[in-house]
Amino acid sequence: MTVSYRQPGVVLTDRHFTVPLDHDDPTAETIQLYGREVVASDRARQDLPWLVYLQGGPGFGANRFVGRQAWLGRALEEYRVLLLDQRGTGHSTPANRQTLPLRGGPAEQADYLARFRADSIVRDCEAIRPQVTGGAPWTVLGQSFGGFCTLTYLSKAPEGLAAAMVTGGLPSLHAHAEDVYRAAYPRIERKVVAHYARYPQDVERARRIADHLLHHEVTLPNGYRLTVEAFQSLGILLGGAEGSHQLHFLLERAFVRTARGLELSDAFQEEVQGLLSYAGHPLYALVHEAIYGQDGRPTAWSAERVRAEFPQFDAAKTLTGDAPLLFTGETVHPWMFDCDPALRPLRETAEHLAARTDWQPLYDPARLAANEVPVAAAVYHDDMYVDTAHSLETARAVRGLRTWVTDEFEHDGVRAGGPRVLDRLLALTRDEV
Repeated sequence: MTVSYRQPGVVLTDRHFTVPLDHDDPTAETIQLYGREVVASDRARQDLPWLVYLQGGPGFGANRFVGRQAWLGRALEEYRVLLLDQRGTGHSTPANRQTLPLRGGPAEQADYLARFRADSIVRDCEAIRPQVTGGAPWTVLGQSFGGFCTLTYLSKAPEGLAAAMVTGGLPSLHAHAEDVYRAAYPRIERKVVAHYARYPQDVERARRIADHLLHHEVTLPNGYRLTVEAFQSLGILLGGAEGSHQLHFLLERAFVRTARGLELSDAFQEEVQGLLSYAGHPLYALVHEAIYGQDGRPTAWSAERVRAEFPQFDAAKTLTGDAPLLFTGETVHPWMFDCDPALRPLRETAEHLAARTDWQPLYDPARLAANEVPVAAAVYHDDMYVDTAHSLETARAVRGLRTWVTDEFEHDGVRAGGPRVLDRLLALTRDEV
């Protein structure tokens, strides 16, 4: 059953699909996918080509736009758009602490989640494409992890694509998770240094908060244990266009004077728990390192192990001197499964995934070298989340891929830049630039 309804300037239709959990065993268990079809009101009856949007993450459902926000307005000038909730996210069959015990114990849960990577997402797309387009190829727009999925799409099923666009999401075709994070920590440090240059008053504020957390046990209202490492992980904000400002405004209201002395304010704690909790996107923590697994080696908590190579991120050592505290970024660590009540029941499941060695290849370098699909990618200079050098190396490995390298935007440029970013990529796929 499909339901259509309206928002300003658009007609929306809820689309539901049934796909195999394991595409290699299509007669066995199935899961549900959800996609929101969007078309401009004045073009609702027209036969338009399709664009499918793959969200970043992993673990996030597609954007919930109102009307023609961000890049969507530009896309609706030419396409019907399918905003797809990738498997396990949004309205698609959820995978979280509440549902995963239905699979069995931690080992069974890990086996289930091993089917939630880019290769399965691409096969989902190909399974539903005939129902959506009648069999015609569609255009894909992949943001961040959605871009990783797009490279897998070009490797596994390029016949399904009329064109492909990637924003902030050209992955290395070969790098192990260790290589990804070894490249990431220096980028993160640069972002922190730039933040302190903009807001020098935050140096002392961050040190005071870290010192407080080293000497006090703090549990946030939702049950999250706020350790100093958890506080440092707020640096993930620094990869977005407004993240530095958001972090500054958060730090400036950290403390309040009480009858017991200075304490972390309720307002600070309320905002922090919303930023740190994985309750709404647990797959991000569970399969984040698994999205890099493909060489027969376990990921084995790569971000945690590689962090030890960068002692400047050690808060306790930092506070023995006068150096600024360094925040961290897009990294997942074992302690998150101890601190976050949404992740605690899944700690053993995460350990099984970290130890797994049977990951299949996600990319086909030979097929990418012979690519015939028009492809364009926005590569953001010094992107905190995706290494620019890795992205450009991959761009050179994909036949015909055209890049737009810019320092005008951060990683969320497709949101901040909206129509202009999409317009540039469409022009590149059509050889108009």
